[in-house]
Amino acid sequence: MTIHLPRPDVILTHESDLDGLLAGVLLQRLARKLFNIDVRLEAHHYNNWRQREMRESAAWVTDLAFEPRLDRQNWAVIDHHATETPARMATLVHDINKSAGKLCYELCQQHGLGSPALDRLVHLSNVADLFIEDDPDFVIAGDYANLVKTYQFWNLHALLDGQVEKLLDHPLLEVMDVKRRVENPLGYAWSKTNIKEISPSVGYVDTVIGNNNLIVHQLLEQQATRYPVLVTLFRRANGAMIASMRSRNGEALKVAEKLQGGGHANASGASLPRSVKTIPDAVNYLRQVLNLKREAPLNSLDEAFNSVFGKNG
Repeated sequence: MTIHLPRPDVILTHESDLDGLLAGVLLQRLARKLFNIDVRLEAHHYNNWRQREMRESAAWVTDLAFEPRLDRQNWAVIDHHATETPARMATLVHDINKSAGKLCYELCQQHGLGSPALDRLVHLSNVADLFIEDDPDFVIAGDYANLVKTYQFWNLHALLDGQVEKLLDHPLLEVMDVKRRVENPLGYAWSKTNIKEISPSVGYVDTVIGNNNLIVHQLLEQQATRYPVLVTLFRRANGAMIASMRSRNGEALKVAEKLQGGGHANASGASLPRSVKTIPDAVNYLRQVLNLKREAPLNSLDEAFNSVFGKNG
């Protein structure tokens, strides 16, 4: 079935992973094909996404969950996150069993924008984003996904000049391969003995080396810890502190939402307040917030920080 999309003023995507990068670039190509225009691409993490004002009269949104403020005339959302919001005015392309990149690619294919290279890249991104462990390409797909985690969204976008197909067999994959084979076993052994309690159901996994996501996945898969949700922390180049949550039975998203984050049921994330500068501060913040009992929700993460550390903390 052909989907009729409005002419967009902007394309909005998720900044944290390969799926968001691929989906955003593919939608730019689709807009160029349909309307002969070059549409600005914006990428957002969950926390600053929640604070963004929706000023445009028309937009395409991908790899960011559909919510009431996106249900607007001349807006289109192409996404795979679970949602309880029905689409009354917006065009919604939604399937929780496909990555956002795959959904966007299927729209591109309807208009002759497919290629063998994109077929392969979209498949790998789909396997990595949905964490399809029984797929024969699971390991190499993780290497592709880790490129964005390691080198970051806009750096890769600039390196590839927007031509995402250049990621296929890219020399940087050799770095990912070595990191996985050498660093991950060392990192797993160390992290297994360095898990600290955040709350009765959440453990913080200290990491020093290796692919954090795969290390945490292995810890959960082998039941090496009693915590159903495991959290890792890292600081971006811009100083933002990011908490990444993983689980096996859907608990991770509930934890991320308490931090005004989001994502998938078993793979979610959140940006911590700008006031949180160090890993020890972040651990203390998470302990206090995730164990905090209050009748009414705090209005912001900064308000939560103030309630824990004081205004001058």
